[in-house]
Amino acid sequence: MLTILDKYILKRYLATFAAMLLMFIPIGIIIDVSEKINFMIENKVPFLAVAVYYYHFTIYFANSLFPIFLFLSIIWFTSKLANNTEIIAILSSGISFTRFLKPYIIGASIISIFVLLMGFYVVPVSSEGFNNFRYTYLKTGGKELMRGDNTDVFRQINSNEFLYVNSFNTESKVAFNFVLEKFDKEKLVSKITASRIKWNPKDSTYTMYDYTKRTVGELGDKIVKSPEQKAKFGFDLEDLTPVVYIAETLSLNKLYQFIDKEKKRGSSNINVYMVVLYKKFSVPVSAFILTIIAVSVSSMKRRGGMGMNLTIGIAVAFGFVFFDKIFGTLAEKSTFSPLIAVWFPNIVFGILAIFLLRNAKR
Repeated sequence: MLTILDKYILKRYLATFAAMLLMFIPIGIIIDVSEKINFMIENKVPFLAVAVYYYHFTIYFANSLFPIFLFLSIIWFTSKLANNTEIIAILSSGISFTRFLKPYIIGASIISIFVLLMGFYVVPVSSEGFNNFRYTYLKTGGKELMRGDNTDVFRQINSNEFLYVNSFNTESKVAFNFVLEKFDKEKLVSKITASRIKWNPKDSTYTMYDYTKRTVGELGDKIVKSPEQKAKFGFDLEDLTPVVYIAETLSLNKLYQFIDKEKKRGSSNINVYMVVLYKKFSVPVSAFILTIIAVSVSSMKRRGGMGMNLTIGIAVAFGFVFFDKIFGTLAEKSTFSPLIAVWFPNIVFGILAIFLLRNAKR
């Protein structure tokens, strides 16, 4: 059962966090508008598209800076409790510091569950809208950049088939210098080549031009040629060069399926996708760690008052974000384990939280 004191602290916890979001999100929008207004005017972006973009921006921005907002909100209202000697009165009444933490942990649990569900289903939709707008209207040659490098594309379709195209046009759905090889273990079974292959959306087929199929046989190879040949394949041309932010736009189930498919294809970007997956679970956990650190730092009355606590809080919050970004990028750009990279900030700051909590109890 929650006591009156628990309800009081929990209410302050959630209300201050909500107020912090409502205060900083408009500031973020104003800064973003001031940076991008010239591009929007030059590209004659429709007002409705801008309005939808800033709806997605709000969710994307809040999710990205959630640890900082949470940490600063706890520092703020706990420091006020300390400066008003409310914490001294609470602890002097016989309540242990661990018991004092209970409403904070309940608040962290509520926010963690909310952030977890948002990350599974809502944030991916907003991430897609946010990034699509940026690449469509705000980046020069954005439609080409969003697909990454679409030349010399090599993909493993499944365990037996490998595909190569020299270049791929995302607008016309046409690929050039197409090669599809099929193997039985390490032995080549067949090889299809075409100077050009085009997707036909009406009947979900592909048309190959200057088609050649070579079937390897024990007594000799069989070669079939045709100026034009239609066929159905188990791949989508868009899968050859998925958008660079594809993992961020997928819900949890779809992300698992996508990663499984990309692993079978031998994708070189698998670490990028794994970082996105692991962060869906690590970010909510950080709410508990940052809550304990914030309470431990700000529950003590200091000479500098709230200003000193906020200074320490800002330093710790940005240190957490710095570690998160550095190790996330390290995993994406190297062979460093994505699991270790994503959870390393939580481990480091978790140890810090235990140390600060022990000192706060004293």
